[in-house]
Amino acid sequence: MFELKPYRRENRGLVYDPFREMEELEKRFFGGPFFRGGDLAEFKTDITDEGDSYVLTADLPGFDKKDIHLDLNDATLTIQAERHSEHEDQDKKGKYVRVERSYGTYTRQFDVSGIDTEKIRAKYDNGVLTLTLPKETQVLPEPKHLEIE
Repeated sequence: MFELKPYRRENRGLVYDPFREMEELEKRFFGGPFFRGGDLAEFKTDITDEGDSYVLTADLPGFDKKDIHLDLNDATLTIQAERHSEHEDQDKKGKYVRVERSYGTYTRQFDVSGIDTEKIRAKYDNGVLTLTLPKETQVLPEPKHLEIE
């Protein structure tokens, strides 16, 4: 049943959005763990501080190693993983009764300033991507004695 709701207030006064009800219905319907706002949800990560490095662990189950891409651009690390749909193939399309698994591209970006990007190591095993991110070593100036003139 339709429910009358007050107008949403914004900086420019009263704004009526005739599509709000449909958007809310779509969000409730598609609001599962792998779909949010028209995009695939981001994958989950843990980051631990190991003293001389950080370890980033990302859950990427069901991905082939060749479909995971790691890119560095300035101080930004981008992790992108793409899962291809089996039901995109025309020959198989008519066989599916139900499709619940999500397909598409997952992307996360991380600031890696303060990381020695030349020494980053990556490993992918059993659906878990592990990155070792060594911290940059800071060279402190040597203490010295100054003479007073």
